[in-house]
Formats: sequence, structure tokens, C-alpha cells
Amino acid sequence: MKILVIGGTGLIGSKTVARLRDLGHEVVVGSPKSGVDTISGIGLAAAMDNTQVVIDLANSPSYEDVAVMTFFRTSATNIAAAEQVAGVKHHVALSIVGTERLQENGYFQAKLAQEEIVKNSKIPYTLVHSTQFFEFLKGIGDAAEANGVVRLSPAYVQPIAADDVAEIVSSIALGNPLNGMIEIAGPERVRLSELVSSYFKAEKDPRPVVADVHARYFGAELNDESLVPLTAPRIGRTMFADWRLAAGKSS
Repeated sequence: MKILVIGGTGLIGSKTVARLRDLGHEVVVGSPKSGVDTISGIGLAAAMDNTQVVIDLANSPSYEDVAVMTFFRTSATNIAAAEQVAGVKHHVALSIVGTERLQENGYFQAKLAQEEIVKNSKIPYTLVHSTQFFEFLKGIGDAAEANGVVRLSPAYVQPIAADDVAEIVSSIALGNPLNGMIEIAGPERVRLSELVSSYFKAEKDPRPVVADVHARYFGAELNDESLVPLTAPRIGRTMFADWRLAAGKSS
């Protein structure tokens, strides 16, 4: 099967490409570096030729509200148009658990706009809503730091390892389109402030982490349902302690 992976050089994309190739599929990596630009549309038609499945894992290079909205709207529109011409049978898009619940956040607004374009196209689709990746914990902590103190919500999260995301996304892409959404998450539900504190301790990061119910997560105030699955999700296999152990061995 020929599969185009948009964003195939990123964290999830590179792992997904490797898995699908190991399974014997013809995988095309879609990124500006490989000559496939979803914003200008350059290279999309050629990459789509004889493609059965498209997996969209691309991310905006800017998180500024207008820029991120422009990126996801333009990219999704161009991909959908090229898929129509090519006769793609299954479009898979990776999004975020809680997208529809955290619309104070410009990034989540843009992801919801992307999803609407996918839903309104004539291409059979599956939307994959993932929880936060373990690999992003440092960035979450860094974004919440002020004057050397990291203030984070104690709201529940259920983070997942990038390897598990790639495995599940690959499996979904090879299955039948749901024409709907599926949630994926890690095996443990923990409080965000406690998780980042544990991560900092493991990394010997001396910054204190303070639990604050009013601390904003990239502009949005959280509750215990904001970032966790509300359906029956597909669960990744990797526990936080095991991920940390593996990450420590590879560093």
C-alpha cells in the first residue's frame, strides 16, 4: 500500500514512517525538505499519485494565533483538494484530546478548524485525538516558568509515549476509516503538576513546581476533564517510569 505521511520528519512522523516501512508499505515522506509543501501546494499532486492513505502529522512552525490558524486551514484545504484528485481512500489526522474543550487557546482553535475541513471533505477519515506526549514534558514546564518557579495546574492528564502514538496511528491508518474520532492515551492518569515535578527530579532539574488551580496551560485554565479522554480510548503500553528508564539509557 502507498501511504503519504505529511510531517514525516517530525517526532511522531519519523517513527510512523519507520513502522509502516517495516511492515512492507511504500511510504512517501511529505515535508518541505522532501519537496512536498502543504502551504504552497508544491509537490502535493506528485506525492498523492496512486496513494491510498494520507496521514497528516504536520505541525505549524509558529504558535502565534493568526499564524497557526492560517497554517492549519491552508494546509488542510490543500491536502483535501489533492486527495480528491488522487482518489485517496483514508485520511488520518492527528489532533489533541480536549481540542473542542479548550477554545481559549489559539492553537486548539486552529486544530478544531483543521478538523472541520477534514470532516467536510469527501475523503473517508479518522481523527486521532492524543493526550500529551511524555517527550513534551520539559516544554510544558518551561512554558509555565516565571521567575524560576514553574506554576502548573493540578488537573489530571494521561500522557502517552511518542512510540505508542506512532504504533497506534499506524494501526489506525491501515484499518477502515471511522469517519469520526478516536482518543488515544497513556496507561496512567496523573496530576500535571505532580508529573512535571517527577520529571524534573528525574532530570535533576532544580526548579520548584507549584500546583496552582488557576495556572494557565498555554492560555487556558484547566479542570480535571480538560486534557483526559472522555470516551473509551486506545491505551498505549508505556508507563512513565519505563519511558524515563529508556530515555535515560539513550541519552
